[in-house]
Amino acid sequence: MVKKFLTTPFQKFIQIESFSGILLFGATLIALILANSSIGDQFQSLWQYKIGISTTGFELIKPLILWINDGLMAIFFFLIGLEIKRELLIGELNSVKKASFPLFAALGGMLVPIALFLVLNKNPETSNAWGVPMATDIAFSLAILRLLGNRIPLGLKVFLTAFAIVDDLGAILVIAVFYSSSINWTLILVALLLLAILFFLAYRRIYAKYLILIFGIVIWYLFLKAGIHPTIAGILLAFTIPIRQEIDVHTYSENLCNIVDRIKDSADNKTPLLSSEQIEQIDDLEDWTEKVQSPLQLLEHKLHNWVAFFIMPVFALSNSGVAFNTGVSLDFSVSSTIIICLIFGKLAGITLFSWLGAKSGLAEFPKGINYWQIIGISLLAGVGFTMSLFIANLAFFDNRLLLDSAKVGILIGSAIAGISGYVVLRLSSKADETD
Repeated sequence: MVKKFLTTPFQKFIQIESFSGILLFGATLIALILANSSIGDQFQSLWQYKIGISTTGFELIKPLILWINDGLMAIFFFLIGLEIKRELLIGELNSVKKASFPLFAALGGMLVPIALFLVLNKNPETSNAWGVPMATDIAFSLAILRLLGNRIPLGLKVFLTAFAIVDDLGAILVIAVFYSSSINWTLILVALLLLAILFFLAYRRIYAKYLILIFGIVIWYLFLKAGIHPTIAGILLAFTIPIRQEIDVHTYSENLCNIVDRIKDSADNKTPLLSSEQIEQIDDLEDWTEKVQSPLQLLEHKLHNWVAFFIMPVFALSNSGVAFNTGVSLDFSVSSTIIICLIFGKLAGITLFSWLGAKSGLAEFPKGINYWQIIGISLLAGVGFTMSLFIANLAFFDNRLLLDSAKVGILIGSAIAGISGYVVLRLSSKADETD
């Protein structure tokens, strides 16, 4: 019962992520249209507008696009961290048997595109973008799967979600290790000390939400100033959130029944106002309700809509605009390399490693799924988008030409991968119906 209570319903997750993918597509299209319209310069300069806080002895002023990429995306990464923790403890990755197949797929989906990029790339200036093709955008991928409706088995959606989460974890580690500047270890040690306090509270099942909020802001700022990308603070902070409730559902139910009985006994039908005893009982009910809720599940539930329907579309709107009418030539070598790696790197990596995992006996091939569907999912995994754009911004933050070239590669590669994956999955589902 506890596991059922804690686990986020998978169907609802798919529905939210699918609609988020549609919003991402709309935001990307709007960004491209505006960037190439008569107000393109104003649209691009909007994201460079500097805002922040400036007082005596303290200043934090950044362009709007960095508030989005460093600030709002920290919340996105915090949600990713919550999902990873849930999957590791009670979800599809909580045992070696469950995690083995998507783990093999994720490793192939990361290692092969990276290796292919390093082989194909001949320009030292663009070598830093090797992490771009390793990512999979779960929102876009699930949105495409949703178009296929009931033709796709639930197990395939679970497989895609599981290996995309492992993929996200790999991308986060890559960002932390390879896309951070020179590190101020003093600030990092202070941040880690604050995190240690929160981990200790989580170990004792103490959920101090206001303390977590204050510490979270401080830790984010320390990471920012220390040279490690501040979104990593969001991931680490997520792992300090307790997953277990303070009380179980049975205890809550008993207290709920007692409170209801007391409220009924103290009811006065002659006045619309509550008695002092009823108010006290309702306060007790709120306390018990807070104790029975999983802090991790509650935060995940509250943040999911904000991230899916606001933060990710805003990120897409601010990062997808590439102006083609400026007369500035793009570096088509980096664009084509990213396209090839997103499509063929993901296809070869996920398919090959999945096959090796199953044949070696180290991984169990999911029931109800065939290899053509694995190939379709492998193509679909080439829809990098959100995380790919994010890594591209880190790799080429000081070179607009290369950044725009990378964005073009990501957009074209993701589009081809998404369409190809859809076609293969549709044809494979028809073959299953025929059989």
